[in-house]
Amino acid sequence: MHRFEAYLESHIPHTKSFHPHYEEAFVAMLHAGGKRFRPQLILSIVEAYEPLLYDSAMSVALAVEMFHTYSLIHDDLPAMDNAELRRGMPTLHKRYDEVTAILVGDGLNTDAFLLIAMSPLRADVKIKLIELLALNGGSKGMVLGQAIDCYFENKPLEIDQVEFMHINKTAKLIAASLQMGAVIVDLPHDIQKKLYDFGIDLGLLFQVQDDIIDVTQSEIESGKTIQNDTDKNSFVKLLGLQESLEYANSLAATLEKRFKSFDAVMQNALQDVVNSYLYRHKN
Repeated sequence: MHRFEAYLESHIPHTKSFHPHYEEAFVAMLHAGGKRFRPQLILSIVEAYEPLLYDSAMSVALAVEMFHTYSLIHDDLPAMDNAELRRGMPTLHKRYDEVTAILVGDGLNTDAFLLIAMSPLRADVKIKLIELLALNGGSKGMVLGQAIDCYFENKPLEIDQVEFMHINKTAKLIAASLQMGAVIVDLPHDIQKKLYDFGIDLGLLFQVQDDIIDVTQSEIESGKTIQNDTDKNSFVKLLGLQESLEYANSLAATLEKRFKSFDAVMQNALQDVVNSYLYRHKN
């Protein structure tokens, strides 16, 4: 992802004004790093099928990273998780103030769509990409999952309800990233659907692993505030650590079967993802 990091550094939007820290705050969380997982999904598929479109897809990958970063900034706010640490540095509302954090999140959200709209891709492709990001990141996706997460603090959910919450809050944006890569390279609709379904299960695995990290790693190791969701519904809280590990392994086995159903080009494109996430918690 070195090419993406270089692109990010050279294409982060800059807004000059007399505000004392607005521009600095706007780029702080993007500069703080992160897994860059969603951009990796998009760019891996583009590189595998249409490498000549890789540079054109960079702005879409950055847009999704900006959108994801907005969601983290808002997730950390006092009204939600009230976290103090993200990506190894103080959260924006701690480093600056709550108003700045809210507005930076708002700016990253809307600018993500601007980036896609201005990307050097066909108009029909850009429209589809905007549709996918809005559908999976908005009121029928990530926002719905976050609303359920916050509302049901101290109100235990059933396992299927926790899955529903995290499918929306986490998995849909991961699934959308895979499908967005497929849209850019014009893969058939049935392949797009297979990728999206793969992404939903991958997102659930990603989330249960995150819940496991929350109880097994230090803040230094994880780079964020840990054990901060004790009032919220998590896989570990519902199932316990050992059952959560078993749940993760079961999801990984399902994903491995899905992965083997892809053609050789797709398997090669997603191999790093498989290596990074499918086998992380194998006993």
